[in-house]
Order: sequence, then C-alpha cells, then structure tokens
Amino acid sequence: MKKQRPVNLDLQTIRFPVAAIASILHRVSGVISFVAVGILLWLLGISLSSPEGFAQAAAIMNSGFVKFIFWGILTALAYHTCAGIRHLMMDFGMIEESLAAGTRTAQVAMVVTVVLSILAGVWVW
Repeated sequence: MKKQRPVNLDLQTIRFPVAAIASILHRVSGVISFVAVGILLWLLGISLSSPEGFAQAAAIMNSGFVKFIFWGILTALAYHTCAGIRHLMMDFGMIEESLAAGTRTAQVAMVVTVVLSILAGVWVW
C-alpha cells in the first residue's frame, strides 16, 4: 500500500513553535552540561593537585577563549535549569498543559535565561 502524502524534507521551510524550540534547546543544553562536567572536573583536578596545578588552572582560566567557553557552559546550565523547572511545574500541574501556557512558559524560560546569561557574562569577564 503506497501512501500519497506530501513530504517536506527542507528544514528551512518548517516553522517550529516556541515550545518545540524550547524542548530542543533543553535537550541540547543537557548534552552541553553533560560534556561540561568532564571539562570542569578535569580543571578541578588540576587545581587541587598542587599549588603549581592551581596556578596552571588559574592561567588556563585567564584565557579569553576559555572564559567564553565557561560563559557558554554557564548559559547552557542556566537554560537547562530554567527549562527543567518549567517542565517540573507542568508535570506537577502547577501550570496548565495547553498550547498558550506552553508558549508563554517557554518564552519566560528563554527571557530568564537571557538575563542569567548576561549576569554570567558580567561575572566571568
């Protein structure tokens, strides 16, 4: 049986709703946070190994590129936390499960993340 339905494989023509973008970003930020744990534990291990190791870790953190990476890690963690709280509130029934509420809470999570990201950037730099 052959189905005659349209297939759109051009992702640039598909317009995702805000809640779908929030869900995708939540998964991406989770992967980034998972990888960041390894990087941060490595840096912590160096800094706790000896006084010379601490100086080496401090020198690593003084690099502009590393500060940018660290800011990205903090931003991903902030978004993952905000979106996770949003999901928990919806799971516990504190927020109704409707399209309007999903869109509104996704927008709130993104705005809060932008504010936290700016604050993290000020703190890192």
